[in-house]
Amino acid sequence: MSPDTSSFNVLVSPMAHARMLEHFEFLARVNEAAATKLLDTLTRDIRSLAKMPQRNPLYDKPNISSGEYRWMLSAKRYRIVYEIADDTVFIEDIQDCSESDEKRLL
Repeated sequence: MSPDTSSFNVLVSPMAHARMLEHFEFLARVNEAAATKLLDTLTRDIRSLAKMPQRNPLYDKPNISSGEYRWMLSAKRYRIVYEIADDTVFIEDIQDCSESDEKRLL
């Protein structure tokens, strides 16, 4: 069996992009270098979804359809939530795992 070499398009929703910037700006108030590292890590991990996005677990929440979304952990505490449709990965939310559910888009 040969490895999957297919490539997916990766699109970040405006809301997920805004959330990523919120996390960056919050951290930058305390430590600019750490904020830059966070942004670099999130960007790298998002780009990595162009290859084998199915490798990550399903995002199982009561208010969404089972199997609709997946998630990956980034920078030890941020959850990148996305869905796969045909050859495109749609990033829908970037969550701080320490936040309460009320602050999450999904």
